[in-house]
Amino acid sequence: MADPATVEDHPTETPTAPPATDARRRHDPGVRGFASDNYAGAHPEILAALALANGGHQTAYGGDEYTAHLQEVFRAHLGPEAEVFPVFNGTGANVVALQALTDRWGAVICADSAHVNVDECGAPERVGGLKLLTVPAEHGKLTTESIEREAYGWDDEHRAMPQVVSITQNTELGTVYTPEEIRAICEHAHERGMKVHLDGARIANAAASLGVPMREFTTDAGVDVLSFGGTKNGMLFGEAVVVLNPGAVRAMKHLRKLSMQLASKMRFVSAQFEALLAGDLWLRSASHANAMARRLAEGVRTVDGVEILHPVQANAVFARLPHDVSERLRKRYRFYFWDEAAGDVRWMCSFDTTEEDVDGFVAALREEMAR
Repeated sequence: MADPATVEDHPTETPTAPPATDARRRHDPGVRGFASDNYAGAHPEILAALALANGGHQTAYGGDEYTAHLQEVFRAHLGPEAEVFPVFNGTGANVVALQALTDRWGAVICADSAHVNVDECGAPERVGGLKLLTVPAEHGKLTTESIEREAYGWDDEHRAMPQVVSITQNTELGTVYTPEEIRAICEHAHERGMKVHLDGARIANAAASLGVPMREFTTDAGVDVLSFGGTKNGMLFGEAVVVLNPGAVRAMKHLRKLSMQLASKMRFVSAQFEALLAGDLWLRSASHANAMARRLAEGVRTVDGVEILHPVQANAVFARLPHDVSERLRKRYRFYFWDEAAGDVRWMCSFDTTEEDVDGFVAALREEMAR
């Protein structure tokens, strides 16, 4: 695919000085942490794409050249029937996707640890008008057996009707479904008349971990609708709803607008996705973040008294350590408690995490554990 930033595309452009601004840097760029991959800034290649998309006038609300071309970019990864709808954020993507798959009396089966259940302020239920049916999920992964705990009562008017199974890839606990596991879930759900939604906030990290194309565990496995993440992999802002099975949804563009997820200057979301997906930036960034998480896990395992709680398969490390140690360590490197009462914490790596960041953190952890 041709590079949209070639000189031939812009023969009249000449170098100009950076524009003047009254803005000031109000943070220390040397501060590092492991709280979230959302803490990282935008990848330089993403910022370059935004600069190229700026200037002049383009049709608003998705009628621009960048959004039109984005359909081809996504279809190269997810198949010829894929249709992409850029949105502002991950919660918006999930709410729009789940609304498109359910009736007003519908319900969604998901893991008890799912982002749609614990981290979206009830938006799928309050804004989307649907019911979440949660089930326990070891290491954050649903199985055909666990789905059966809530897959019943379709003719019972007293119960919300199970219509969708929602999984997260990779999961909120840093684990990854294999393509075979997702295919089994999709077949199981479809046999029961349900559809499948995949929350792919970190889909690139999952693909990098598995070493397979994204299509292999989405379109080819039977997923109907995908929430595709970009922000956690180096974009400044923006996610997307990708319809993989056109027959599974209706009125997507109306639902996006109704849910307040229609960007007026959509070209600036679409240009970022093109920069991420037209080449290998998505894979380079995710692979690096995963590698840093593996390095972090390997270092942590050498520290007595620290327990790693889940398999480290993407860019997250979950651990258990004394609460007072975490409190002291958080003054040196920012991170979050996952279950403060139990002493569980989460450490995230991003595209810009360095080996020096990881090694410095492990050294600090060892010092605090020795106090």
